[in-house]
Amino acid sequence: QVQLVESGGGLVQAGGSLRLSCAASGRTFSYYNIGWFRQAPGEERDFVARISWSGGSTYYADSVKGRFTISRDNAKITVYLQMNSLKPEDTAVYYCAATRSQSTSESRYDYWGQGTQVTVSS
Repeated sequence: QVQLVESGGGLVQAGGSLRLSCAASGRTFSYYNIGWFRQAPGEERDFVARISWSGGSTYYADSVKGRFTISRDNAKITVYLQMNSLKPEDTAVYYCAATRSQSTSESRYDYWGQGTQVTVSS
């Protein structure tokens, strides 16, 4: 069992930065790959980034590649999403989720946080 809690969301101007955190509890956290997803109003939830259990492998959606960086600290059982050069179209609720797979499909993720709102003003 893994519990996930996101934080770090907020309101930022276009071009600004935010760092989201995903704090986990549960002894098996370090065995899970962690993904970030986002959902804008009226839209489906989309994959953003994923990091392997070891932190050695990362994968990004094309829309955020070069602007967002995912990292993890297994000692602190926390995963981070550093978001730079933010755009209004990045506005969404951001969720972290845990999976044993390499998938970018939300259906393959077993545990989810409650989400944190990111709003980017133009």
